Amino acid sequence: MSEIFICGVDEAGRGPLVGAVVAGAVVLDPANPIAGLKDSKKLTAAKREFLYEQILEKSRAWGIGEASPAEIDQLNILQATMLAMRRAIEDLSLRLGKWPDTALIDGNRCPELPIPAQAIIKGDAKEPAISAASILAKVTRDRQMQLLHERHPEYGFAQHMGYPTEAHFEALLQYGACDQHRRSFSPVRKVLESKA
Repeated sequence: MSEIFICGVDEAGRGPLVGAVVAGAVVLDPANPIAGLKDSKKLTAAKREFLYEQILEKSRAWGIGEASPAEIDQLNILQATMLAMRRAIEDLSLRLGKWPDTALIDGNRCPELPIPAQAIIKGDAKEPAISAASILAKVTRDRQMQLLHERHPEYGFAQHMGYPTEAHFEALLQYGACDQHRRSFSPVRKVLESKA
């Protein structure tokens, strides 16, 4: 009997004003368990980094997908998130050599897929494969924000990761938007309109 592959899927970066929305997809290996998997938001940055490496090493397959700020502006954040999730599962499928049998998606809706999928609210706290996907997505996106910080240190991305903090608003007002800001998000749009 052939093995059943169930992948967990989660995203990071729906709320920030800048950067891509990133999704992770993971098929865990029951013979190679990873201790300490939980919702990435409940882990320290150091613990996430440690688990990220464990996931790459021990899972049966994993994938990363993203949707760019331009795609977010074009589609809206929900549709861009669904696109990133589908891309993550496609990336995982290339590594696995086939589509997984089922996808467990964190949240209340699923992207369009050629396989059965189930949305699980707070799935990152309930399903280890979704927890693993949330860690992959969060670490990947945080690393992107660190690189963006090196290009644009004036915004303080390394501190707030692009989320709408007071410091981020102040930098937006002072410097305007960089090429990675999401122009369809109202705080960014208002700053651009005020500077027009």
